Amino acid sequence: MSRHDTAPGASAAIGAALYGLATRAARRLPRDMSLTSAATLATLERTGPRRITDLAAVEGVTQPAMTALVRVMEASGLVERRGDASDKRVTLVFLTEAGAAYVRTRSQAGVDAFERLIGELTGDEVEALMAALPALKHLAELESRDREGLKQ
Repeated sequence: MSRHDTAPGASAAIGAALYGLATRAARRLPRDMSLTSAATLATLERTGPRRITDLAAVEGVTQPAMTALVRVMEASGLVERRGDASDKRVTLVFLTEAGAAYVRTRSQAGVDAFERLIGELTGDEVEALMAALPALKHLAELESRDREGLKQ
């Protein structure tokens, strides 16, 4: 079924439901770090080392703000700056093992929270979510591709 074959308003209704779920989930995460800091760590975990300018663009903040954020995360041992082997003029931000562990722990906390909620659904509702998994995974891939396209 293509997007054009869906019932009128279906995309908007699904978008609203997903957005509402995502924002509520974000509010439930630990408040030990700003969302921008956590998102930056997740970006580094997903994409590997990046320039501060790239991180700023991807996370939607200014370069000075990202520099300050990286400085704080570096002092906390979550990231480190290293020179780029291919271009000595460039400094890259790397995720440390402590930073990677933080991302994994935060991600698992989110999975656990959803798992508890899913445990309260009916069998039919769980089956509906299982049937939607391929579409949800594809949606995540499209979002990642779209987000990567925005940074270029």
